[in-house]
Amino acid sequence: MSEMTLITGASGYLGRRLVESLRTRSEDELVLWGRSLDGFEGDRATLASGDMTDDQPFREVDPNGITRIIHAAAVTRFNVDPDTAREVNVEGARKLFDFARRCPNLESFDLLSTVYAFGLEGGRLTERPAAGDSGFANEYERSKNQAENLLIHEYDDLPWRIERIATVIADDQGGAVAQENAVHNTLKLLYYGLLSLVPGKPEVPLYFVTADFVTDVLVSVMEAGDLRQIYHVCHRKDESLTLDEFLDIVFETFEEDEKFRSRRALRPLYTDADSFDLMVEQVSGFSGGILGQAVGSVAPFARELFSVKEFSNENARRVAGDGVPHDERELVANVCRSLVRSRFGVANVAV
Repeated sequence: MSEMTLITGASGYLGRRLVESLRTRSEDELVLWGRSLDGFEGDRATLASGDMTDDQPFREVDPNGITRIIHAAAVTRFNVDPDTAREVNVEGARKLFDFARRCPNLESFDLLSTVYAFGLEGGRLTERPAAGDSGFANEYERSKNQAENLLIHEYDDLPWRIERIATVIADDQGGAVAQENAVHNTLKLLYYGLLSLVPGKPEVPLYFVTADFVTDVLVSVMEAGDLRQIYHVCHRKDESLTLDEFLDIVFETFEEDEKFRSRRALRPLYTDADSFDLMVEQVSGFSGGILGQAVGSVAPFARELFSVKEFSNENARRVAGDGVPHDERELVANVCRSLVRSRFGVANVAV
């Protein structure tokens, strides 16, 4: 029997990369599922459209031929509202878990999640179920924690694996940025001198990865990883930058730009969570423009910058190896240069 892989969120940022990698590294027939699949074509691919909020989002997919499911569809915005997060990331996942139970030949089910499914819990965090007892910085974290625990505790009969992914800061080590997130919005504020206060502790480690790294580890785990295991798709603490080191590199790199130098922007001061919340409240009250939008996208993640975490990744390294050596300082500098060249996505400049 030929292998057939269903990929939800196939048109998303990571979904598209997984599709291309699987086309290269496997002979699987692919069922690409998503809300918009424009641009997909070629052999070994069947398209199926749907929305996680539909009553039966997978009605176009025949469960009998499916041997592997990769669930990449999700709302990943830190500022997602509670109702949308639950409807898409939790109840949508439940619909896929139910569909998976109707797949008689299913061999594996991979749920893509986030290392921040632990919420605000600090300390050493191993590849184990996350209780979420310490609360969450935002509804995205909460919803991914709930989806994980739903799979582990109510659908344990499925052949599951969970891959928790760190913050994707660039497409590759060269610093290209095809999809911006809260990190890039923060860099924009720093570049334009609009962020005088930074929430967090200087010693908090920041866990950044590239999309290339994530794709390589995910495919390796899906090919050879044990079932009913959790994998942290991230670098170790000793391979990552602290918040203070990150700010040093950001300002050193921005100083290469004449416009930034002429602006004479000062490095922001550290502040506690309550003071930053007050600033967000004040900015949100009088600004509906770029500043208000940017601060609003940073704020939902701010409380994570007070939580010192040490993620272990033994399971992922055992399967995927150490991967290509990376230089976190070089990566952050390259991202900054890329964003400056493109004027933070405004200019259509190849990088």
